[in-house]
Amino acid sequence: MSLGPCSICGVWKLGQRDSSQASPPLPQQDFEALLAGCLQDRCLFEDSSFPATLSSVGSGSLLRKLPPGLQWKRPPELHSNPQFYSAQAKRLDLCQGMLRDCWFLAALQALTRHQDILSRVVPLNQSFTENYAGIFRFWFWHFGSWVPVVIDDRLPVNEAGQLVFVSSAYKNLFWGALLEKAYAKLCGSYEDLHCGQVSEALVDFTGGVTMTINLAEAPGNLCDLLAQATYSRTLICCQTRSGKVKVLENGLVDGHAYTLTGLRKVTCKYGPEYLVKLRNPWGKVEWKGDWSDSSSTWELLSPKEKILLLRKDNDGEFWMTLQDFKAHFRHLVICKLTPGLLSQEVGKKWTYTVREGRWEKGRTAGGRMKAWGGTFWKNPQFLLSVWRPEEGRRSLSPCSVLVSLLQKPRHRHRTWKPHLAIGFYVFWISKDYDDRKTLPPAFFQRSAPLSKPAVFLKEKEVSQELWLQPGTYLIVPCLSEAHQEAEFVLRVFSRKHVFYEIGSNSSVVFVKEIEDQNEGQNEFFTKIFEKYPDINAVQLQNILNHMHWSSLGRAQPFFSLEACQAILAMLDLNASGTVSIQEFRDLWKQLMRYQEVFHKQDKDGSGYLNWAQLRATMREAGIVLSDDVCQLMLIRYGGPSLRMDFVSFVHLMLRAENMEEVFQNLTQDGKGIYLEKPEWLMLILYS
Repeated sequence: MSLGPCSICGVWKLGQRDSSQASPPLPQQDFEALLAGCLQDRCLFEDSSFPATLSSVGSGSLLRKLPPGLQWKRPPELHSNPQFYSAQAKRLDLCQGMLRDCWFLAALQALTRHQDILSRVVPLNQSFTENYAGIFRFWFWHFGSWVPVVIDDRLPVNEAGQLVFVSSAYKNLFWGALLEKAYAKLCGSYEDLHCGQVSEALVDFTGGVTMTINLAEAPGNLCDLLAQATYSRTLICCQTRSGKVKVLENGLVDGHAYTLTGLRKVTCKYGPEYLVKLRNPWGKVEWKGDWSDSSSTWELLSPKEKILLLRKDNDGEFWMTLQDFKAHFRHLVICKLTPGLLSQEVGKKWTYTVREGRWEKGRTAGGRMKAWGGTFWKNPQFLLSVWRPEEGRRSLSPCSVLVSLLQKPRHRHRTWKPHLAIGFYVFWISKDYDDRKTLPPAFFQRSAPLSKPAVFLKEKEVSQELWLQPGTYLIVPCLSEAHQEAEFVLRVFSRKHVFYEIGSNSSVVFVKEIEDQNEGQNEFFTKIFEKYPDINAVQLQNILNHMHWSSLGRAQPFFSLEACQAILAMLDLNASGTVSIQEFRDLWKQLMRYQEVFHKQDKDGSGYLNWAQLRATMREAGIVLSDDVCQLMLIRYGGPSLRMDFVSFVHLMLRAENMEEVFQNLTQDGKGIYLEKPEWLMLILYS
């Protein structure tokens, strides 16, 4: 069957056109209807709202940088076996193209660390085989709601058939390139992705709330903040100092965004050291200082720690000390995905309210608060009543409240009109007020704000976590200058509150109670972190034996001290006899996965696997063994009856995956490795 261009793809519905825009807004396209029409007509989708022409690339300097002979081709024309996405591929497999959209790519690579959120943005059931019609759909969080973006799969390539923009290290994978095209459509064009703040993309990918830390003024507990963030549901990125994108002598790129992918506490000969692991979106060009791939400082570690952490690949990923990180990077951006992780307080439900508003010249664009009065009182005013949900009783203990202010783009094209400087003020108010009327100038002349902007920022989002006594407050979002116009979205998160605009004719308030799906698990890790900053074998045994293994039914496992010592030996990188809470969280994720695959094969609930079940279970977990090796593993790790219980299965899986990682780190060609005798003995005897 041959497929040709589609005759129905120009059918799309426009939203309300803003007369101030030079181009139409994002079209509303029915993905299912378009797909069904293309399949019925046996044609490939062509998106007339974002065509395969230079107009979708841009209209400025980017056009002059394009390679000669630019073409638009579909993945099946570029590779004999194109795949949309592969779970077996390495997580960090995307490489930046000629666009300066490292901010987008750094955020995307942080997103890949959370499979559930990634699959929300990138529906992973799309392919180039089943129901293929050249049409793909992605989802972005767009100022209060998730919106679909539909594209065709025609991608810009040079004369050699190489992708001009984002590509994958695996030449047959195209999800990254197609996602970039969808994001370019959302932002106006490919050129509109040229330069940006990583916090913007993090919000668009998650709907989360970003917090930006100036590393020159980093808090003293930065290491603790990073430790909390790396084992919580957060995305972490960072940016070097502003400037021309050029490679410095130390290997870092000036004016560039990176993804923070790890934090480790290692034990050197001179004492402990905190290392951060970073990823360059280029997929190459790495740090050349201490703890770089070729640095001699690795000799300060134990052989095991060195083998498991050091990987000498020019893949753009590298380690550096926390001190060097603070010295060479300007901003750290943390995106919090769930309200339950906004603070140390652990609660079952959070209330999320979002309100939209507008600063209008002559009406509600009052500008910042000034000592002599001015027009600040004209700004939109929002009333917030907050309390703790303790059987409805008012409490005098402070409440955690997160406020986020986002400004909407003032043009269909993201970069055509820059962000304005925004901020918000918070005031306490008494009960004797008329909530039907905005507060007059006299209130602001006699009232000092509880919170105000230290500086107004030209960012897409500004946010702040506040600790407020139960009571009633006024939030006033504003621009730094009066008489400027823009639209905004104001979000409030807390355990319990009421939030609405004073004097608004609209009685609709969008409130959503969020059940944090990982709340119980987050509470579990928070309590462990508070009790055991470092976990030894006895503590590990106590934790594992007091947990309920839901998938194992009546066959609840018992972890002996010897088994916990063996597990600890495989995780304990610095031979300290303990693991950190970050390492334990990684272990816990593995245990949950092992529990599921074990339960799937243990159909009778006996708590044991025979030879055939073990082989099937390991294959499902991603490890393929020959029949003979599988039999040897059953003899080595199973009981006298040649059946394996869950604890022994955990030991086997951890050892297999650990040795697989060691092999990948040591091999140069993927076929073999060379070890010196001390390294070999250490791996065999201690791991």
